[in-house]
Amino acid sequence: MARLLSWVASNLDAFFGLVVAITVSILGLTDDASEDVVNSAILLILALLAQALLRERWRRDTAERATRKMLGESAARMDALLPHLAAISADDGVLARARTAIDSVSMVRVLNGAEVGHAHAEARSQTDRWQFKGGTGTFTRAVTLPECIEHARRRNGTLDFGIEIIDPGDEQVCERYAQFRRSLSPRPDATGERWTVDRTRKEAFATVLAACWYQQRSGLLNIDVRLSSQMSTFRFDLSSSCVIITQENPQTPALRIDRREIYYHRYSIELQYSREQSRRVPIEQAKQVPLDDEPSVEQTRRLFAALGVPLPRAYGDREVSDIIVKAIQARNPYE
Repeated sequence: MARLLSWVASNLDAFFGLVVAITVSILGLTDDASEDVVNSAILLILALLAQALLRERWRRDTAERATRKMLGESAARMDALLPHLAAISADDGVLARARTAIDSVSMVRVLNGAEVGHAHAEARSQTDRWQFKGGTGTFTRAVTLPECIEHARRRNGTLDFGIEIIDPGDEQVCERYAQFRRSLSPRPDATGERWTVDRTRKEAFATVLAACWYQQRSGLLNIDVRLSSQMSTFRFDLSSSCVIITQENPQTPALRIDRREIYYHRYSIELQYSREQSRRVPIEQAKQVPLDDEPSVEQTRRLFAALGVPLPRAYGDREVSDIIVKAIQARNPYE
């Protein structure tokens, strides 16, 4: 009832006209109203109808004017916002910077604990190339190189392997590296040894010897060894699927960047230029000195002489034997 009364109040003129029309129609049918009354009623109804039409047109015109005014104000506000929107959406705007920040976060995966070892194992399993840059390459010759060779043998494919380590003939860089490793931990590592200049040099010499030894035993291996006078606190392992960046402290989180990300290619370029600035070891000269399954001291001395990487004069047979053991029976320093 309330809704009906509200509708009648809102449409009073139309409702009144309807009542008059019905009343006159009934009177006309019963001959209780004269013709003049009927005609007057018709005129009244037409007047009410015209008034209703005029009121509706006035309401529509008012609504159209209000709508145009609102649209005009909205357009003015949009014009004022356009410079700010342009600044936000520009190539160097807020949205672009935010998008870059989000993309850069998604490019890099942080690895902790056992995830680091799993990531390395996964990268080794399918790769046909590997690039390493780091300290002495102890883990590389103990784990990475032999496992990559084994995976290449199983799939009957070739393997391109690059190694860049510190130059064992440069005592200054070896001293800096040994001091850096001692600053991380003065205690012996999993091999049972502390880091000294002598150990640093032997580890680097052992990596060179291991590269030549594996090269002579695998026709699928193409290996390149570089010696650098610059020390890096990071280690880079780049495979065909990802690049993994670690530090010497195994407790420090590692970073993994997949091949589909732009920074994978940036690091690939970085490693290439770093190799070009390092001293190349002529591994092909190792063919002149065939190595036994366990090289002798004499073979090892002749090998390093042929490579142009002479052993220190102070190294006796014992020191050379230490290098052979480190190269052929390498131990994982992180087990």
